[in-house]
Amino acid sequence: MSNFSAEQAHFLLHNVFLPTIKTESRTTKTILGAVPADKASYQPDACAKTANELLRHIATAEFFFLEAVINGVFNPGSVKIPETTVTPAEVAAWYEETFAKNLEALGKLSGEQLAKIVDFRGMLQMPAVLFLQFGLNHTIHHRGQLSTYLRPMGGKIPAIYGESYDSAQAKKAAQA
Repeated sequence: MSNFSAEQAHFLLHNVFLPTIKTESRTTKTILGAVPADKASYQPDACAKTANELLRHIATAEFFFLEAVINGVFNPGSVKIPETTVTPAEVAAWYEETFAKNLEALGKLSGEQLAKIVDFRGMLQMPAVLFLQFGLNHTIHHRGQLSTYLRPMGGKIPAIYGESYDSAQAKKAAQA
């Protein structure tokens, strides 16, 4: 990808990735906040993460990718949720606030910064802007996992890509 231009990178960011990232972030925040606080220790299997571990992983890993694009380098362990941020609702609020800061920083990047080749753990080297898709895929994958935890925990499944059963029921109840 050495012939990936700054103009192409800028176009991708502003015309493809930023609109998608904005939309997906709203869904992610909703899923994070849908975890019942009293059931955050739910774990569907001994080898699976707890709901709390998974929601925290989703929030921090997303910013790990966004900050790698912003900074031009991956910095393992650089993204941490404050220790005072405990409940799923607090994590969702931290996620929303941190996302807004990262989104603003992304929008200010030059085409040259976006086209810079970034190394991911010695396994993958590509233009920084393309790691936005990598990060989106990672978030969507784990968000799907977390959404499957919600019903067994007694939670409600929010609308993700269209109405869910629970969001449709809530809509009906609000209209009644």
